[in-house]
Amino acid sequence: MEMWDLWFPQAGATGVSFARSRVDGRVAGSAVLVHAAPPVLNVTVRDEDGDVVAEGLDLKRHQPGPMSVLLREDRTIRLEDLWPTDDDLGRLVILPGGEAGILVGWWHADDYSEWRWRVEFSNHR
Repeated sequence: MEMWDLWFPQAGATGVSFARSRVDGRVAGSAVLVHAAPPVLNVTVRDEDGDVVAEGLDLKRHQPGPMSVLLREDRTIRLEDLWPTDDDLGRLVILPGGEAGILVGWWHADDYSEWRWRVEFSNHR
């Protein structure tokens, strides 16, 4: 398991947590979608022992839209804005607050004026 900590550093005096999510690293893989990301994110990924395994600081959004993707390359995280395609179905998506699910459906209008999506959530004890 991994802890994905997404921090909005420009909010308030010292920043505010955007999302903290505990997910299976195998499911997260090398690309994690983020819904409604703020303009700037700091991302820290920690293993079960709390050790930092990947990080990205001052990751900036460059276009409007409902989704961004965090790309993990070794110990570095970078952010890209995107409109999901069928290739993104099955990817982990983190929502504000930290809930994480799997993207199972996505559609958007050709002019990007509207979109519809489905996320599947599961859990176990």
